[in-house]
Amino acid sequence: METIKLKTDYIKLGQALKASGLCDSGAEAKHIIENGLVRVNGIAETQRGKKLHHKDIITYEGKDIHIISDAEG
Repeated sequence: METIKLKTDYIKLGQALKASGLCDSGAEAKHIIENGLVRVNGIAETQRGKKLHHKDIITYEGKDIHIISDAEG
């Protein structure tokens, strides 16, 4: 299971895609999100500014990224 540990209350979807290595740039993240290719908690998401919180799951190209609070370890 791949994870992103939050250092603040949330991370935006576009930032999370870059941080996880699922895309190389903000422009690429914008493109794949706007085209409905990314799911958050099983639902297609088209807003790259969508705030992700502890326990959210991003799915892209069959890969899941779990968002966890830094306090949860």
